[in-house]
Amino acid sequence: MALAEGTLAGLARWPVKSMAGERLRAARLDGRGLGGDRTHALLDARGDQDGRLLTASRAPRLLAWAAAYPDAPDDALDPAAPPAPWVRAPDGTAWSWDDPRLAAAVEADVGLPVRLRRDPAGQQDLERSVLVTTEASLAVLQAALGRPVDLRRFRTNLHLDLDAPAFAEERWQGGRLRVGEVTMALLHPCARCVIPTRDPDDQGRWPELLRHLHRARAGLFGINARVLDGGRVALGDRVTLTGPSRPGTGYAWGRSNQPW
Repeated sequence: MALAEGTLAGLARWPVKSMAGERLRAARLDGRGLGGDRTHALLDARGDQDGRLLTASRAPRLLAWAAAYPDAPDDALDPAAPPAPWVRAPDGTAWSWDDPRLAAAVEADVGLPVRLRRDPAGQQDLERSVLVTTEASLAVLQAALGRPVDLRRFRTNLHLDLDAPAFAEERWQGGRLRVGEVTMALLHPCARCVIPTRDPDDQGRWPELLRHLHRARAGLFGINARVLDGGRVALGDRVTLTGPSRPGTGYAWGRSNQPW
C-alpha cells in the first residue's frame, strides 16, 4: 500500500564536492547513487590536514566555483564511468578537471593548498547515498523563516512533490521509494551542518537557518536514501512511497526517529 504518491519535481547533481552543481532533466542511478554525483573532490594539502576532504565548511569560497558535465548531459552520463567535469571559476574562467593548472587556480582563490581526487564510487559524506527533499517541507520552512530558502543550500539530489505533510520524511526510515525506474531504501533523516547557512551565490552567512532547524526539527532536513534497483529517472516521473519491506523492521511509523 502506498503511503504517499507524487512526482519528481527537481533533480540535481554535484560533480565536485562543495562546488555548485547542475540541474538535470533526467539522470541514471545505480548502487553508487546518482551518476556523477560528488565523484570529484578537493583534498586539503596542508601538512596537518593532508589528505582530508576539503569542504565548504572550512573553505566557503568553494561554493563560488561550479562544476558540470557538458560532455555527458543529463542521463547521457554513465554512472560507472563519469567523465572529467568542467569547472568554472568565480571569474568565469573554465577549467577541465584534467588541466594540471586547476589545483593552482583553486589554491590562489581559496587561499589553501589543494590536491584533486577522482573516485567514480562517489565521495558523499554518507557513502553511496542520495539526498531526498520534499516541496511541502521546503514551503513550511520558508513560511517559518519569512523568506525564500534556495534549495541549493541543501545540495539535494531528488526533490519530490508528494501528497504527504511537511516533514513526513522524518518518519520514513526503513521505507521504500520508487521514482521512475529506480527503487531506493530510505535511510535516516539528514542532520544538517553549517554549509546550508552559506548563500550559494555570494557565500554570505545566514546562521538563523540552522538555528531554526535545530529549534524546530532537531537540525534535520531531508532524508538519505540508497539505491536498490538502478535505472533512469526524469522530471515529472511518478513517485511512490511504501513502508518497510518486513513488518517489525525499520522505522516505527508515526514516532519521531532521531538516532543521533
